[in-house]
Amino acid sequence: MKKTLFLSPPTFDGYDGGAGSRYQCKREVKSFWYPTWLAQLSALVPDSKLIDAPAQDMSLDDLLPMANDYEFLVLYTSTPSFENDVKVAEAFKEKNPGLLIGFCGAHVAVNNEAAIQASPVIDFVCDSEFDFTIQEIAEGKPVEEVVGVTILKDGKPHFTGKRPIIEDMDSLPWVTKIYKRDLDTKDYYNGYMLHPYMSLYTGRGCKSRCTFCLWPQTISGHNYRFRSIENVVAEISWARDNFPEVKEFFFDDDTLTDNKENVEALAKELGKLGVTWSCNAKANVSYDTLKIMKDNGLRLLLVGYESGNQKILHNIKKGILVEKAKQFTKDCHELGIVIHGTFIMGLPGETRETIEETIQYAQELDPKTIQVSLPAAYPGTFLYDQAMQNGWLLTETGDQLVSADGVQNSVLEYPHLSSAEIFEAVDTFYKRFYFRPGKMAALFYEMCKDWSVMKRQLREGVEFFRFLWGRENTA
Repeated sequence: MKKTLFLSPPTFDGYDGGAGSRYQCKREVKSFWYPTWLAQLSALVPDSKLIDAPAQDMSLDDLLPMANDYEFLVLYTSTPSFENDVKVAEAFKEKNPGLLIGFCGAHVAVNNEAAIQASPVIDFVCDSEFDFTIQEIAEGKPVEEVVGVTILKDGKPHFTGKRPIIEDMDSLPWVTKIYKRDLDTKDYYNGYMLHPYMSLYTGRGCKSRCTFCLWPQTISGHNYRFRSIENVVAEISWARDNFPEVKEFFFDDDTLTDNKENVEALAKELGKLGVTWSCNAKANVSYDTLKIMKDNGLRLLLVGYESGNQKILHNIKKGILVEKAKQFTKDCHELGIVIHGTFIMGLPGETRETIEETIQYAQELDPKTIQVSLPAAYPGTFLYDQAMQNGWLLTETGDQLVSADGVQNSVLEYPHLSSAEIFEAVDTFYKRFYFRPGKMAALFYEMCKDWSVMKRQLREGVEFFRFLWGRENTA
């Protein structure tokens, strides 16, 4: 077995583009998600090491002294950070010329030929689902004999073949044991979960067809494959006992609520464990299912509303009706389920009028917290192809998706709506949502109830204003 280092590379300050995150840029409040995909790989390779450099505040200079300690380096990369990550790999190779280096992630799966030619230090790049691909290479199988990678052969890109997707999700070992060995739960936080929290997957894939969503279109597919209830509950039980400080478990499946029977059965078992939990959800879950979830420990749902305009929702194949989303939100409020709502400014069909419509829609829904982002047209998505065909994409260069300091750029533009207007709409949205007297009073009241919450939210408030200031300066 090769001595292996799994690395989430250092990049922009506060940037968290790892697989546990769906927002590959700096957020309005500094946040870090667990590097779940890398942890899954590490769990398959005995005696390996996982380093999450952004969360652990480690620079390249901090990392390079250990380059000679390893035979195999695996980096998780993303479209905005790829050029930076290549430089990290080059620095490692300079220190240890014999180091085998592989890249994984959606960016290299889609752009495999360009990625393998990006630098001579890259020995291979992975295709979509790469768990057992990496395991075989770590075990010593020659890379050219491993299915699911692109290598250089006679100076040209050569794809070794498509690896079947994993059907038996219980065949993957638990990630939480790698968290225990290599990570510190206090390093992971965001603006809407209890701290410290822990995130992990119960399955992969999403049956929804949202045109902008990266992972189902590139890595995990649209067939939702999930672990057995027994397997998930056993891991959560182990994590509860081994991480007594963790206050909330977040299931990072694209849409845990897609399988009604499964989520209800899981909720009932989680209720027996007495844990607090949260998950991603579509705004179409029935009241009865929501009640079962709430009665069994559910605290928060992360909900992608995206837009308040029905035509835009149809354009992006969201599969949600505005009126259904309103009823879902009303049900959550009635049951006491907290909502973190996510919205996107600048989707196909956006106009000045629909921007206003969505801001008013968000105010009416009144989730506790929101995230407002710009559409990231990543290669491999329907949105990217659509933008290319219609001339909406301002740049094809992946690193231009974010600015030099990690702030998300507005890369789409329409004949009737400029990139600058779309970018500015994000600031306007945040200000009009949060700077309402009622919302400010509610947040202040919550702060006053708990000193630890007050300290945290004051820090996040400062970060939020810095975020807005930074965006205004970027514009």
